[in-house]
Amino acid sequence: SIGPRLRPPRETIISTERRQFARVAFAAGAELFTTQAQLSCQVVDISLKGVLLQLPADAAVQPGMPCLVKLPLGAGAHEPAIAMAGELAHVKGRHVGLLCRSIDLESITHLRRLIEINLGDATASERDLKALIATANVA
Repeated sequence: SIGPRLRPPRETIISTERRQFARVAFAAGAELFTTQAQLSCQVVDISLKGVLLQLPADAAVQPGMPCLVKLPLGAGAHEPAIAMAGELAHVKGRHVGLLCRSIDLESITHLRRLIEINLGDATASERDLKALIATANVA
């Protein structure tokens, strides 16, 4: 008899996803909104699947918290921005990884373009987008 199928721990899944999607270093300011706080933070890197942030020293966050991150792409109030909703997947010191669960069409368009520019390879972002859509269809 075959026993129950065990799922790998969440960190294993996230590590696999991290390798599956191209991540680009992107030093920029962002705002992280949780149910308890609004925090100014720095983007370390970003992908179609999520973002790694560096938080202020006094930030109190925990894995699993629902959140929203807004990454302005210009200095003005009416400049485009990337907004993704998700959950904090991991917290290590002042670094937190946000796993994207929802992103609007305008934000995904800006994010895809940002990744293409930083990678210098439009086909890589196309592969990532197809993988993201395939993952969403399975879930």
